[in-house]
Amino acid sequence: MIRSLAFTTQGRLHTRDIEMFLMPTLLSDTNLFLWIDLEKPTPEETKFILEDLFHFHPLSIEDCVGISPSPKVEEYLPKEEDKFAPYLFMVIHAVDYSRKDGVFGTSELNFFLGKNFLVTYHASPLRSVAITEERACKGTIHIARAPDRVAHNLLDAIVDNYKPALEELSMEIAELEQEALQNPTHKTLNQILQVKKEVLHLRQIIGPQREVLARFARGEFKLIRAHLVPYYRNVYDALYHISELAQNYTDSLTGILQVYLNMSSNQTGEVVKLLTLITVITTPLMMIGTWYGMNFGDQMREMKWPHAYQLAIVVTLVSTVATYWYFKKKKWF
Repeated sequence: MIRSLAFTTQGRLHTRDIEMFLMPTLLSDTNLFLWIDLEKPTPEETKFILEDLFHFHPLSIEDCVGISPSPKVEEYLPKEEDKFAPYLFMVIHAVDYSRKDGVFGTSELNFFLGKNFLVTYHASPLRSVAITEERACKGTIHIARAPDRVAHNLLDAIVDNYKPALEELSMEIAELEQEALQNPTHKTLNQILQVKKEVLHLRQIIGPQREVLARFARGEFKLIRAHLVPYYRNVYDALYHISELAQNYTDSLTGILQVYLNMSSNQTGEVVKLLTLITVITTPLMMIGTWYGMNFGDQMREMKWPHAYQLAIVVTLVSTVATYWYFKKKKWF
């Protein structure tokens, strides 16, 4: 699917849903800025936009159409035989966290940013793209005056979308902490390890994106005008803060895992202690029962005493109670 929008230099919507044969004409108009969004396009649509209309470099097209595991940004400057205008190619990843599955999902967004055009390519619907398109069409804050402004808003929306995912993750970590303290089970351990794995995945996503946005924040690219560099730096600062939160979550999960192991060890110790106490308390009973359970009746004169049975019961009870009282006094339980 192709979404196409043309904006004036004042940031007002000029045309949308442009016919393909009109796109070259609008692209050549220096008073207009063209934004084309490709969402799960067909091979024919991809070829027309990326190759026939803009003549992008084959390497950037290959990176765009394929899956890029890491974010990146590259500047393409035309040589004599090239037909494309100077542009930046960028790969960035949006994230979503499913609390039900405990998994971070990533969606790739590709940018082709030129002086008077912006081409975005993604294989699935993205909330950041929909929000930016709505804001650009309304034209209340004139974000569509130039491609670098729209690109900034897209990046800002992607970073903002980390916040709901982090809030969900924070709530899950808090619940795991309570569970580890109150009712640690093997399921709790599996959940802790799963969430820790996903936080590590999040850090692996954020790390390279910080490097990409740092280059924008330093103003390395001429296609990003100087007065917009502070805005990109603000996006970088927000992502840096998210990176710090991810590090804090890692530390918290490490602490929760240690608590779980300590609680499990304490539970095991309590069970061993209880079994030991039962064994010790019942020792008099076992000794007396074993001693008089032997078949030496003729040689055991006390067996012929009057009230010998009652006496054995009394001795057994007194010794058992004495043992219990002794350990109680020592505060073993």
